[in-house]
Amino acid sequence: MMNTFVDSLRFFIIILAELTLLFLGISTVVGLIFEYVSDEKVRCWLSHKGWLGNFLGAAMGAITPFCSCSTIPMTVGLLRANVPFGATMSFVLASPLLNPIILGMFFTLLGWKVCVIYGVVTFIVAVVSGSLLEALGLAKYAKNVRISGGHQEREKLLTFSKKLKRAFTGAWTDFSGVLLYLVAGVAIGAFIYGYVPNDFVARIAGPNNPLAIPVAAIIGIPLYVRAETVIPIGLALIQKGMNMGAVVALIIGGAGMSIPEMSMLASIFKVRLVAIFMVVVFLTAVLAGFLVSLI
Repeated sequence: MMNTFVDSLRFFIIILAELTLLFLGISTVVGLIFEYVSDEKVRCWLSHKGWLGNFLGAAMGAITPFCSCSTIPMTVGLLRANVPFGATMSFVLASPLLNPIILGMFFTLLGWKVCVIYGVVTFIVAVVSGSLLEALGLAKYAKNVRISGGHQEREKLLTFSKKLKRAFTGAWTDFSGVLLYLVAGVAIGAFIYGYVPNDFVARIAGPNNPLAIPVAAIIGIPLYVRAETVIPIGLALIQKGMNMGAVVALIIGGAGMSIPEMSMLASIFKVRLVAIFMVVVFLTAVLAGFLVSLI
């Protein structure tokens, strides 16, 4: 029993330290980049019509380490700035699923192959889905919303050191907001790693269960607060015998269809569009899960 506790504690300390360094490091770098990029430039880039706009929308979602509370106001701003609907939806799809922090965690904890498959599948789906949603005329299901609060311009002519300090301060603020969930996720993962029997996990969600991947995509919804919370849990489940594809589906399903995010999306999109959004995320989770299972 003592050995089991020590193993769980070691898992908790190592994974929490790795995720903390990744979160702060990557968030600081991204924040520093955006010190030199104005919101107006972002809207200008995303204003391209057609596939280029969708590509840039997905790319913007991929490089911004936003949580739902940041993604939704940004989405409202894009819609009110008359950014094409398709590019906006590509951004909305990519933002919670595909950002530097999540990719860094995938690469560090699950390996480069899983990271590449996850990144490529989610990016392509975001680009294609955004284009299709616009082509199908679903822009009419976006509500006429307004942004509350004024826009704060970044101070200009700051030195590099001051911009770096502000970027780190922003990263620390974001980290403080997610720390409780991150600790909870790592703690759950440590418990699974130390105390859940291998054969139990393998029997329910191992490679021999054909329904493991779609079921995992659905199970992730109530478990998720942020993807950073689920990834350490997934790592522990993999070490216990869970199909890696099911873990990827769990992360995508939870990250893209979390209850808090769906609630916020319902404030700017009508129910039909929110439902279609959920179907797209579910299919993405299943597709990426099966592709990962093939490696």
